[in-house]
Amino acid sequence: MFMMASVMAFAATAARAQAPDVPAPYKDVLTLLGKQGDFKDGVLKVNIPRSDVAVTVKGVKTPTPFGFGGWVALSKGTSMDVMMGDLVLLQDEVNPVMSALLQNGIDVTALHNHFFWDEPRMFYMHVHAHGAPMDLARKVKPALDLIGKSSPRPAPTATSGSTAPALDAAKLAQIAGHEGEQTGAVYKITVGRDDVKLAEMGAPINARMGLNTWAAFVGTNDNAAIAGDVAMLASEVTPVLKTLRDHGLDVVAIHHHMTGTQPAVFFLHYWGTGPADKLAGGFRAALDELGHGGAKGAK
Repeated sequence: MFMMASVMAFAATAARAQAPDVPAPYKDVLTLLGKQGDFKDGVLKVNIPRSDVAVTVKGVKTPTPFGFGGWVALSKGTSMDVMMGDLVLLQDEVNPVMSALLQNGIDVTALHNHFFWDEPRMFYMHVHAHGAPMDLARKVKPALDLIGKSSPRPAPTATSGSTAPALDAAKLAQIAGHEGEQTGAVYKITVGRDDVKLAEMGAPINARMGLNTWAAFVGTNDNAAIAGDVAMLASEVTPVLKTLRDHGLDVVAIHHHMTGTQPAVFFLHYWGTGPADKLAGGFRAALDELGHGGAKGAK
């Protein structure tokens, strides 16, 4: 009976992962990896959330959607697929995962933090490879299988992510000039850099492949936290840095996610606390420094 129940549970999970709109080769990828994902804008996004880890940042409880949702994504090029991804790791997982990636032909293109004062310390590793979908899945699977296995941690309590939304999401969207998505207590706004035309082997590198700017909010209207990432061209880096600091937001990392791209794209991570509308105003001001017309073109 136990074996039958386990098989049925796995089948149900696979069915959820393999949504009808996922092309057949990518359904096989999800099955092999044992992960859920979705297919949109020509990109398969495979979800690798760190829901097994309860993280606080400067004493603030931060649910998984606030910035701990790892992923890998595949996009079809002219002759092969391009895979990119961002893996969320505990510090004792970093080098075992890196070794597993490198030993199986997956490039590691960045390793960095997203936060200061996070407990436990979390690190983010960007990956890159080319090949057939199933070959890429087989190569990345040994590394993904190590995540969450090295030192079990207590899962987040219900209070860390499942409380009812306490933020005025409509107001935040109005300030930022872009709609977001609510996931539990977290409201997240993602803005693609559609003005930056990047492609690799014929595969477009779009927002779902990581070329985006985002802000995640948690807390209440009067006492919120914000975390996010800004994708910038070289000429935009200093103006964005000045703007974030002028709005009281802490910059915690500046780095690249991809190597060898033209034009070069830089990313920075920021964090702050305070009234939600003021935090959203800082995010909007950073958007206004970007050349995509995002917030500048919003009404």
